[in-house]
Amino acid sequence: MTQIKPDIRDLTGLATNAAMQAGEAIMEIYKTGITVSSKEDESPLTNADRASHQIIVKALRPTGIYILSEEGDHGTYSERSGKDYLWVIDPLDGTKEFINKNGEFTVNIALVEGNSPVLGVVYAPDKGVLYAANKQDGAYKWELKNGNHSIKGIAPKKIPLDPGKRPLTIVASRSHQNPDTVKFIQKMETNNGPVEVISAGSSLKLCLVAENSADYYPRPAPTMEWDTAAGDAVCRFSGCAVVNWETGIPLMYNKKDLTNPKFLVKRTDGERI
Repeated sequence: MTQIKPDIRDLTGLATNAAMQAGEAIMEIYKTGITVSSKEDESPLTNADRASHQIIVKALRPTGIYILSEEGDHGTYSERSGKDYLWVIDPLDGTKEFINKNGEFTVNIALVEGNSPVLGVVYAPDKGVLYAANKQDGAYKWELKNGNHSIKGIAPKKIPLDPGKRPLTIVASRSHQNPDTVKFIQKMETNNGPVEVISAGSSLKLCLVAENSADYYPRPAPTMEWDTAAGDAVCRFSGCAVVNWETGIPLMYNKKDLTNPKFLVKRTDGERI
């Protein structure tokens, strides 16, 4: 049975509010006490991951749309594959950054239609920055004030922003650089002269390209769908492409294997490869 087509603007507002509520809870734990355990794959899990997951699921469950969260039951492919829409959530992207207290962690909420993200919210609560995008309205950035977890009364900036006079810029993972990333940077320098390389954690890397603070984000290291879906939406609806490193085809979601292929984020308004 086909689902009724949801109102993309209403769902964007719902996801935005959920992300900010989760961000507020994350920051309370950030300030008062982080507890860390390990998952089966030995990656870290904190009390903030769990708290954020619970808040977001509670907020999104009334939509009746299937929820795929990193910290929830992933279900089977047969359960997911027949869904027209799917929430894809990373309650705390950049757990290592959160534990290290460098501020570069985000809450990621995306809505996938078929195999493509059509809505994305990325909230960096410690930085006071929120990105929201959908296929109907495009992509926007809010800069929150005084540690408040609300965008009420704050005028958003349409992205991409004017980059001003800056060199060709590549954003790279703070925690996951590898030889392929180094080769990509060297290739860009050979073809274009000196480039600037900036580091960032979590899905902020995608958002830096989306807002036009960087031109490329190469990611040959493994990621999962919940790591990228929200940032991918912000990129797509701000004039960027998030593509398979080998084929150049846009990333697909709600796959049988939730692992992403190697990918490249690039601005499409002046490629310089």
